[in-house]
Amino acid sequence: MTDAAIIPLARPSTRDEEWRYADPAFLAQADGVALAQWRALEVPAGETAQEVRAVLPGNAAGGRVDRLRVHVGKDGRFAMFVTNAGAAYSRVEVEVTLEEGAHFEFGGVTIGGGDNIQEFVTRTIHAAPGATSNQTVRAVQWGRSTGNFLGRIEVARDAQQTDAAQNFRAILLEKGATANTKPELEIFADDVKCAHGAAIGALDETAGFYMAARGLPPEIARKLLVRAFVADAFAGIADEATREAMLDQALSVLGDAV
Repeated sequence: MTDAAIIPLARPSTRDEEWRYADPAFLAQADGVALAQWRALEVPAGETAQEVRAVLPGNAAGGRVDRLRVHVGKDGRFAMFVTNAGAAYSRVEVEVTLEEGAHFEFGGVTIGGGDNIQEFVTRTIHAAPGATSNQTVRAVQWGRSTGNFLGRIEVARDAQQTDAAQNFRAILLEKGATANTKPELEIFADDVKCAHGAAIGALDETAGFYMAARGLPPEIARKLLVRAFVADAFAGIADEATREAMLDQALSVLGDAV
């Protein structure tokens, strides 16, 4: 589809619920055509697809919005794992529609310092019975950066036996950093399991002291704690080499932050 065929998106602002934590400066100059563009992915019935990617500080330093729309056929599976370490404002948005027995797995990490705003926005539509979804998001922020997760789950009237879960946790390495989460559930079926959890705080000092007491230097102990924290988001990657590469790439952004 060419730009000429795309209807420009009316310029959003932080007054719009789905953009409430976005960067106002970015939105004020955003291109409506660019914001209206979605990548599309079709996962046929019974098949499996996976997307693994990283948005790094050097990519589109002025800000970026990536939007992906996925349709997963009956008994299909789609997994997406993302490191969002983009500079300025970086938004990764995914909308997934699940047919009967389909599954969506999402693991995401926002990680960054300075004044960066990094966010994940997901919309999971359970359109038919027996579909499942699981989303695990971790945020590691320092400086005056912000990590956001807006996750919406919709369960259609006939989508009985839906099982959907979201889990968001954030570590703020410095007092000026921020994390925000906004889970939303819209459920029209009665035989469902939908759960969400969130926790925001500093590094576990008790665990750090425990490790230091056994001879680990404090800086090594902190890095190991952050590594274990981030690893939760990538636990669903079956291939060990890919999983370790994603983890190492995410942690490479830390530098001297811990």
